[in-house]
Amino acid sequence: MTISDSFTWAFKDPQWPGKMLVQGLIAFIPIVGWIAMLGWLMLAIDNLRAGKTELPPAGFHLERGAAPFLALLIYGLGLSIPGDVLIVVGVIVAAANHGSGAAGAGAGALFALAYLLYFAAGLLLRFLTPAIILNTNRGGFGGGMDIQKVWQLSTFNVGTAVIAALLVWVASIIGGVGITLCIIPALFTVPYENTITAGVVVWFEREQTAKPAPAA
Repeated sequence: MTISDSFTWAFKDPQWPGKMLVQGLIAFIPIVGWIAMLGWLMLAIDNLRAGKTELPPAGFHLERGAAPFLALLIYGLGLSIPGDVLIVVGVIVAAANHGSGAAGAGAGALFALAYLLYFAAGLLLRFLTPAIILNTNRGGFGGGMDIQKVWQLSTFNVGTAVIAALLVWVASIIGGVGITLCIIPALFTVPYENTITAGVVVWFEREQTAKPAPAA
């Protein structure tokens, strides 16, 4: 699995149109569909790790999808806490002083800093996402929530982790384009986004866990 393979492997399955269409339809069910899609992603990673360029069957893979869904949700909520605190403090300061004078300026500064922290949290979550998905695939919810292992895996080779995070971000853009244009393209672009992510995660696993070459 190479980086370029991440964008093409799914089309080697002759049944890819039907599988993507059905999984895409399921994905539009709020929450349940999102969990099912993550379960489908986990199964795709399993297939690629086993050397099979075959898409998993479409379905409600809730058992496999629950762990990554909860792990990513908790990481997202946790990373947003500093920004949330500043927003609350800013609202209290503005309300106590009716938003006037120095208090209003201070509240505005708190809001600006909060949004900066939200942006930084988003970047950090993007950076950690491949490792969170991989560790969840390996060890379930507990593996995904093992912050030390997630961090070690992400920082083993920072350059590789950054590339993987950027590719997962590009995949999310592809999935989002379909949603922006129309529901019909999204039925394919959202599952395709997850096939790209599966390929990237398998590539990331190999690169981050490969033993260094012995010294000459």
